[in-house]
Amino acid sequence: MKESLRILFICNKSPWPPGEGGPIAMNNLITGLADAGHKVKVLAANTNKYSVNPDEIPAAYKAKTGIEYGYLDLSIKPVPAFLNLFTNKSYHVERFISEDFDKKLIGILNDGVFDIIQIETLYMTPYLETIRRHSKAKVFLRAHNIEHMIWQRITESTGNPLKKTYLKHLTRTLKKYELESLGKYDGIIPISHVDAAFFEKVTDTPVKTVSFGVDPDKMKMDEEGISEHALFHIGSMNWIPNIEGIQWFLQEVWPMISEVLPELKIYLAGRGMPEWVYQLHLKNVEVVGEVPDAYEFIKSKTISIAPLFSGSGIRIKIIESMALGRAVISTTIGAEGINYTNGENILIADDKHGFVEAVKTLYKDNRKANEMGLKARQLILEQHNNKLLIRKIIDFYREVIK
Repeated sequence: MKESLRILFICNKSPWPPGEGGPIAMNNLITGLADAGHKVKVLAANTNKYSVNPDEIPAAYKAKTGIEYGYLDLSIKPVPAFLNLFTNKSYHVERFISEDFDKKLIGILNDGVFDIIQIETLYMTPYLETIRRHSKAKVFLRAHNIEHMIWQRITESTGNPLKKTYLKHLTRTLKKYELESLGKYDGIIPISHVDAAFFEKVTDTPVKTVSFGVDPDKMKMDEEGISEHALFHIGSMNWIPNIEGIQWFLQEVWPMISEVLPELKIYLAGRGMPEWVYQLHLKNVEVVGEVPDAYEFIKSKTISIAPLFSGSGIRIKIIESMALGRAVISTTIGAEGINYTNGENILIADDKHGFVEAVKTLYKDNRKANEMGLKARQLILEQHNNKLLIRKIIDFYREVIK
């Protein structure tokens, strides 16, 4: 039997509670590795944007992960943001640099020895230099997205000329930083095979796709419950691609749907719901906001929508909705990283007319929606089983360590 590995995770936000995409992806991997017998330790950023009370974290979770926090102030400061226009530094990344966090990291590195240090997202890369000074561990980047690609897509869809100019600067400097950083790692772990193909083209650093995994034991379908035949969207609503996607759907698609299916409802759930969504007061649009149990919410409706036109990586809530047997309508970008078959385990729609037709297809044929949901569940449980993915990432660690 091979020896267990000592793994330190450097997280851009707390993996607990696992209430939105990034924390869920981090938490599933961290706890999966711990359950597989490896010794894990977590240092997470506690920020004004995503704040966690450490006293509220369950004792069992603290014992399993040894989780500690360093504070980061991610508020956008107008003067530094403006002055950044005259530099080649990435303002996105600069916001994550903190003396408090660096000191906390040094303390952890001096107190323990690690085989693997995994940095979650590009934005924690500034701490790579500190890690190299204080540890001999192999360091991996878990790339949840191609970060500059998200901002490139956001920039392309922006109409305001001044805003577009500033976003171009942010995208250019972020891309430069991202490409220059890749070669500094010992391994790169993209969450999507689409992203992996990009990384393999631009760096000689070893790359291995390890997607987002679910625990089949936690993805139980409610055989007794009766789900409302309605649309739903769930996702973090402080993430720009989600905001833009829902804005587009409500403005461009929903009026057309309401005309042909006047009885159909849509439920909008997620953390950080913008005030303007509540103020719309659209007929049959129920704004739920943050829900206490995402799985129960997903199971309470039949058809998930994911109208995304920017972003990268893989969408956690699509994976979870499919795993719970829901039929999903997504754009091509939204479904990136999933080995789907359009029309069999998901419906792909990239414009408003396609979205309306997809909704009509599933709403008018409940049996088809159920069958698509079951096929979606089968796909996810086969290809996104967390235990299988844990073995895959461990094999990659050991390959690089040799």
